[in-house]
Amino acid sequence: MSTAATPRELLICTIANLLDGIRHVAVGASSPIPAAGSMLLRAMKQDANEAKVLISILGSVQHNFFTNGSAELFDCAGQGRIDAFFLGGGQIDGQANVNLVGVGDYPQSKVRWPGSFGSAYLYFVVPQVILFREEHTPRVFVEKVDFVSAPGVSDPQTWREGGPKSLLTGKALFSFDSVRGGFRLESIHPGHDLEEIKAATGFQFAHADAPAVTPSPDQQTLALLRGRVLDELQETYPEFALQLRRDIEAGAELA
Repeated sequence: MSTAATPRELLICTIANLLDGIRHVAVGASSPIPAAGSMLLRAMKQDANEAKVLISILGSVQHNFFTNGSAELFDCAGQGRIDAFFLGGGQIDGQANVNLVGVGDYPQSKVRWPGSFGSAYLYFVVPQVILFREEHTPRVFVEKVDFVSAPGVSDPQTWREGGPKSLLTGKALFSFDSVRGGFRLESIHPGHDLEEIKAATGFQFAHADAPAVTPSPDQQTLALLRGRVLDELQETYPEFALQLRRDIEAGAELA
């Protein structure tokens, strides 16, 4: 087994770092990497005897205290009792607008996705929304989304407690400036470079001349992830947990 992190392990550990300081994080049923990052943070806090981290994973039996599904999630978020949430999309643009409807002019969209569901509501009320897409291509990160399922910014007269704070992809980590209304490249994952990130991103973003490299986890964090956290993931995301174990055993390391 390799002692170096796989690309997905790097994403999981980066998410745990982004969530540091939160009390309650909610994760969708189809979000194994955000769930793993949340579980890793919880395990790290438990080992350090620090404040408890509550995780609500929709669709999970063990990691979900909701008994009425999304209705309770929305109530909890509206009451200010969810600190962080993850949101992805078929398209995301430079103003952090998210498209979950489809490609092309609505309603004649040539490609249709599952739909917006409660994304706009949660985007407005959850203080820390982390945008996450493992795929980093111009197909996903576009100059302007074809349909706004959830707006990244609002006019000053609109009451809004929540919004995007970060964007994490399989290539890089960005922060979002809600005042300027744009992204800034914070770090590039090992094996990638600035020119590659520019070519894979359909919108302009701020960046340093020599962006930082996303830090790899230490051995203690990796051991925790590959032990307790991976076992916990098995209950809700068995296929993902199995694939992650295979990647680790195969030594699919970061470049």
